[in-house]
Amino acid sequence: MSIAVLGAGSWGTALAILLARNKISTVLWARDPVQAAAMNTARCNLRYLPDQEFPPNMHVTADLHEALNSSRDWLLAVPSHSARSMLQDIAQHADDNTRLAWASKGLEQGTGKLLHQLTTEELGGAIKPAVISGPTFATEVAAGLPTAVTVASHDSAVASHFAGCLHNTTMRAYTSDDVVGVELGGAIKNVLAIAAGIADGLSLGANTRAALITRGLAEMMRLGVALGGRQETFMGLAGLGDLVLTCTDDKSRNRRFGMALGRGEAQQQAHDSIRQVVEGVQTAAEIWALANTHNIDMPITEQVWRVLYKGQPVQLAVQALLAREQKQETL
Repeated sequence: MSIAVLGAGSWGTALAILLARNKISTVLWARDPVQAAAMNTARCNLRYLPDQEFPPNMHVTADLHEALNSSRDWLLAVPSHSARSMLQDIAQHADDNTRLAWASKGLEQGTGKLLHQLTTEELGGAIKPAVISGPTFATEVAAGLPTAVTVASHDSAVASHFAGCLHNTTMRAYTSDDVVGVELGGAIKNVLAIAAGIADGLSLGANTRAALITRGLAEMMRLGVALGGRQETFMGLAGLGDLVLTCTDDKSRNRRFGMALGRGEAQQQAHDSIRQVVEGVQTAAEIWALANTHNIDMPITEQVWRVLYKGQPVQLAVQALLAREQKQETL
């Protein structure tokens, strides 16, 4: 077996290490030739995962043609904002034998489209992609700590194939056919993690964090079901599981970004301190636009959007949430 992993950030590298440890010949594609050469020499990703040595059956290249030609199984782990351009780059290499999986979490900037929709538009309907999501920090996956993910596809054989590639004694991979639900869960949780981070940056306490997670889950379900996802998906790994992880642990970039805002840092300063893409910033705009289009009540998402795009002080965002009228608890 062989697989090409496209994207050599922390998540792409961790997945490549996992797959190679599963005795799958793995080629990891990095956009930067200097980075690729450095990783091959050091046999690790010095920037993101310096403590995890590459297995001998894992190779890094900056040659996209080499990576794509190494296997008919491709796993994309690039940021969502570059998803369409990546698909356009690989389109001429795809055919009916290609199996494609996404490990990215987000929506297309400006359109709010899900990544499986972009795949159909750029590669055609013959390709039935799978999406991989769940409560997964790259450092823990690369370290071989126990983890569980969901692999969703409209083609059960494709979902089962990629789940089988990932599954081992420390990684449990479940399958699903709810592509929309799994994709939306992975995207919306980043916005809610910013909200939880802001609350903790303001030292509002554990009660507040728990309330934000719970009511944030309700927002996720409302929008997700309206867009075609299933409610039970949002109670699973790709919904509640990932939401709890990113809202409560400081390995979460979105949570750390929110905490910096809560402490009074400017957005650019907060972003620069993370030194990686904070997906929830872009996603907040797309999710809020979808909520308006479908007339879905998402007050937490709205306040995150107002902080990020309207310059609303974080204290006023909290006050706006607390000042909402008393109501019955419902989804």
